[in-house]
Amino acid sequence: MPTFEIVTHIMAPPERVFDVSLDVDVHTASMAGSSEEAVGGVTAGGMKAGDAVTWRARHFGVRWTLTSVISAYDRPRHFVDEQLSGPFKRWHHAHRFRPDGRGGTVMSDVVDFAAPLGPLGKIAETLVLRRYMAELIRVRNRHVKQVAETAPAAG
Repeated sequence: MPTFEIVTHIMAPPERVFDVSLDVDVHTASMAGSSEEAVGGVTAGGMKAGDAVTWRARHFGVRWTLTSVISAYDRPRHFVDEQLSGPFKRWHHAHRFRPDGRGGTVMSDVVDFAAPLGPLGKIAETLVLRRYMAELIRVRNRHVKQVAETAPAAG
């Protein structure tokens, strides 16, 4: 199974980064390039342990649907989202947050996944999917960083 890690430094406290990372609206905005939308389960706002969301998006010119659940949750240290149904044989995304000692957060995303279709899936993982999925996480994290570093509205 391919595994990769993306580390992002964010100048906001772990609690804020954790909450922003679990916000469906923030995720949807970050994935506008693939027309991703929440179509089932929690479709707006923050998620918590046990919550599920069904996403619909376009990747490689094909419309995909994936349902994931928050299977682990320890605010503000980590949470995990895992695929319940969708295009992958396996999708496990661990999100970790630790203070950087200067008022910011080191956010770490560790993703391990497996494509379906046996040997063909393994070829796709190696040639395309690992790099493509890592770039999607980077795009998402740039947006999470921007939102988290912007002071929340007063009131």
